[in-house]
Amino acid sequence: MADIKQRLLSYEHGGNIYRLCRMLGVAEEDIIDFSASVNPLGVPESVVSAIGESIKTVVHYPDPEMKKLREVIGEHLGVCPSQVICGNGSTELIYLVVRTLRPEKVLIPQPTFSEYERAVLLQKGQNKKGITYVLLRQDKDFDLDIEEFIKTMRGHQMAFLCNPNNPTGRLLSKNTLREIADEAKRQGCYLVVDEAFIDFLPDGSVSEETKTNKYLIVLRSLTKFYALAGLRFGYGVFHPELTEAVFSYKEPWTVNTLAQVAALAALRDEGYRQKSLKLIASEKKFMESAFKELGITFVPSKVNFYLLRLKEALRVIEHLARRNILVRNCSNFIGLDENYIRVAVRRRQDNERLIKELKASLSE
Repeated sequence: MADIKQRLLSYEHGGNIYRLCRMLGVAEEDIIDFSASVNPLGVPESVVSAIGESIKTVVHYPDPEMKKLREVIGEHLGVCPSQVICGNGSTELIYLVVRTLRPEKVLIPQPTFSEYERAVLLQKGQNKKGITYVLLRQDKDFDLDIEEFIKTMRGHQMAFLCNPNNPTGRLLSKNTLREIADEAKRQGCYLVVDEAFIDFLPDGSVSEETKTNKYLIVLRSLTKFYALAGLRFGYGVFHPELTEAVFSYKEPWTVNTLAQVAALAALRDEGYRQKSLKLIASEKKFMESAFKELGITFVPSKVNFYLLRLKEALRVIEHLARRNILVRNCSNFIGLDENYIRVAVRRRQDNERLIKELKASLSE
């Protein structure tokens, strides 16, 4: 247990409850996971039922074309099904897009999701030359400077935007994204907009803009809002002229049969969607009030997680871990340091437990 802090800091993403279980010698169900920003309602009952009814179909290969699923997604987003490519989580599609388009110069704001940089580095043989970073400023709540981003985009073949951004929870409006996408089109730069958390803000997507903008690529995920992290399902929306090229680089059968069934059931479950939005809104109010009461600095977030700034954050992480609470250490994000952690919004009982232990750790 002596090296628990070092071991907790060595993983690049949230959600690794397995490592903490091994360190503490506890069962997975004993861990309260605030490190993964997943819907606290858990897997929709409609998805559980659909998987149970379809379990015997795993004897067959998955449908590689996913025709029915793409039709539902197209209807859901108001785009043509032929514009949709499904993947094993949206992370697969990040790598697929980079592998297909092979950009020489790439623009990435920081801090943001680390897999954009990693996908580019793998394609470029680990050479960081050609990757340009735009640093988001703490004193501006890590909001993107639009003029700076557009100006810096010139001469680049690809740019990434996470919207809402992970780990800051900040949101660019649709009009702002349209402005950036129009400029990307004029410059001939592919703009990859990662909307992994956009289901928490149903009116915020720019998926429909892909119909008229060849240089706009929108990535979506069912991992966060529908709590399907273990099944892995995401999709991308592309201009019709780009879809065939991207699909030609894709491995077959990356989306298993049960993931396809789960995605269909989830997207049709309006009751779960409404219940989720109501719960998250209520719990966000509770958590923000508690953070203010404790004097904890947090970035105002539009979604289901918060970036917190704490003195001695690494000690707080260790304190929480020893009490079976896992949070996301953010010191490995470019542009952040050891003073930042990210916490998800969970159900009230869990949120109260987190606040109690945060208060205890800050008073030590």
